[in-house]
Amino acid sequence: MTHSAAHSTTPLRIMLGLSSVLAGVALILAPLSPQAIAVIVGIGLSLTGVALLLRAGRDRHEHRDALSASGIGLGFVVLALGTIIALWPSLGAPGLAALIGAALIAHGLFSALRALRAAASDRASEIIAAAATVIFGALTFAWPVLTLTVFRYALGAWFVFFGLRALVGLLPRKGSLAAPAAAGTRHPVLRRWTRTIGSVAALVVAVAFAWGSGSILGGVPLPEPDGFYTAPSQVPDEPGRLLRSEPLTTGVPAGAEAWKILYTTTHPDGSPAVSSGTVIAPKQRGKTPLPLLTISHGTTGVVPKCAPSLSATPFADGAGAALAEMVTEHGWAGVISDYIGLGTEGPHPYLIGEAEARNVLDASRAVQQLGHIRTTTDTVVWGHSQGGQGALWTGQIAEDYAPELTVKGIAAFAPASDLFGLAEIEKTEVGGKTVSAYIASTWDRIYPDLELEQHLTPGSAGPVEQIADHCFDGRDALAALLRGSQVPNQIFPDSVLDGPFGDRLKAQEPKGPFPAPVMVAQGLADPLVKPQMQHDWVEGRCRAGEQIDYRTFPGLSHNTLVAADSPLTPQIVQWTLDRWNGKAATPNCPAG
Repeated sequence: MTHSAAHSTTPLRIMLGLSSVLAGVALILAPLSPQAIAVIVGIGLSLTGVALLLRAGRDRHEHRDALSASGIGLGFVVLALGTIIALWPSLGAPGLAALIGAALIAHGLFSALRALRAAASDRASEIIAAAATVIFGALTFAWPVLTLTVFRYALGAWFVFFGLRALVGLLPRKGSLAAPAAAGTRHPVLRRWTRTIGSVAALVVAVAFAWGSGSILGGVPLPEPDGFYTAPSQVPDEPGRLLRSEPLTTGVPAGAEAWKILYTTTHPDGSPAVSSGTVIAPKQRGKTPLPLLTISHGTTGVVPKCAPSLSATPFADGAGAALAEMVTEHGWAGVISDYIGLGTEGPHPYLIGEAEARNVLDASRAVQQLGHIRTTTDTVVWGHSQGGQGALWTGQIAEDYAPELTVKGIAAFAPASDLFGLAEIEKTEVGGKTVSAYIASTWDRIYPDLELEQHLTPGSAGPVEQIADHCFDGRDALAALLRGSQVPNQIFPDSVLDGPFGDRLKAQEPKGPFPAPVMVAQGLADPLVKPQMQHDWVEGRCRAGEQIDYRTFPGLSHNTLVAADSPLTPQIVQWTLDRWNGKAATPNCPAG
């Protein structure tokens, strides 16, 4: 390249160098989402592609060989790849993670092949290092967001280095320093052992990380439903009919007795279905009917093995301590529906309010036929989280769907009252992605017209399937959340939320009228059901004429709100007893 040609490209090379440095600094220092990482990486790769083209053009002018021609081809490839990633970050984020993994695996396999031709003294360490590289490459597919996070810092440092080198290359050269003799040649044995130890250490870390990933992301083995949960060949069309029962001894509080039940109910479309559930009552009971608690349980998962009646702690969900007190100290009976699809054949109507409420009310009907105990047809309804939404819907439809039951009170703890608001606010958060995955896997079967599976964001389909197979219980819940954390994008694109799917979400909001006093409890440190969202829902119901007893608890989160030591626990008990004894409700609708 002539002096004048080199001089004409100097401003462009300065701009590229500075831009590369700035992109690197942004990757290292700025708080970035996976999509923002993809945009900056795409811009950085585009700039790198332009720089490669400039350098290849200079080399071709000077040498005109095949190597410089291939450099031009590489520059165009890098430029095109960077442009695609920058312009389509929703596609670029998962694609970039997959590209990193594929590149690592390819590099590891290539290194292994090259190691076979290496000197015998170096072969072992190179093969070990290649194996570690392949394992790390495979792990990127399980941890795409973590991969992008690590990659951003490494690539950011490289962008800074690349840009500074380009800028330094523009400085006038006054001479060069002779490179000293390679120090590595002085101690070949030490160098060989250092490389071997480093390779072994890398392999140990890779294998440990792979084992840990499999252990955590795989969840824990959970019992599958046995023959008790299988529907009989002849199922009555009438909802609320008890089909069978058997004693339950696992996880039953001292002083209580429990049973599993199988009963008839309805699918979301109104067709006959079968659901399972549990009943708990005091061991010591007289001849008078027991006051009845009807409980709508919170999220436990969306597949049959996630039924609360299969859990080692079937009565611990939500306000478990308050339930135990109501049964063993105040002589109440409680009935908890598993819901369709948990224990029994699905699909589970996850967060579909009216369908859940039918399952809950039919469980209260079925318990009337259980020969072991007698209960009242008057009932108080409880629910936490998903169950909070279910409890509100249970009260809302009770008079029409099950007029033989009388609801005397409805208590909802951190209810998912505004499902659309929940989906909108938390679409990029770990909890929101996990809940969205549960919705996607169940609603796609219940509402096939929405075609949700075909409209998930790029990179979401696989995680949705994996999350759906995990129960939201113990280590399995951790696995579900971790998989949710590795979804680079929100599960549902905004275009889907703004369409018919969004309308269906809005239709799940319980609006009343409610036939009995309502108490809503909310932790003000809840990261899942946002306090402001709950406040807005309560305020809206109050404006509509509903009388809500709204109680907030500073410092309590989604789960600590209903923990045994929560200040809400004794309040739940007293509020329930007050409803049973006919005491006046204490609404306190918030102002403004």
